[in-house]
Amino acid sequence: MKIRPLGDRILVKREEAAETVSGGIIIPDSAKEKPQEGKVVAVGKGRIDDNGKQQKLEIKKGDRILMGKYAGTEVKIDGQELIIMREDDVLAIID
Repeated sequence: MKIRPLGDRILVKREEAAETVSGGIIIPDSAKEKPQEGKVVAVGKGRIDDNGKQQKLEIKKGDRILMGKYAGTEVKIDGQELIIMREDDVLAIID
């Protein structure tokens, strides 16, 4: 996939939610919540500050992140469902 987000945007693939709970009950697709974890697939070059200098992003490709349930814009690229969001929408980087 050859895609590069612009500015301070990142491209994220959501991690799939578990289909069963500890008791062995299978959760149907309609009852699943959107996962809040994802893996960064691509990042932009950074945003331009008021002085015209480019600020690099703190997030890099391959990072696992924590995001809001409804953050970003969902897009479908090459059959994959991905999310484009701003770096500001990321809540945390998971180590």
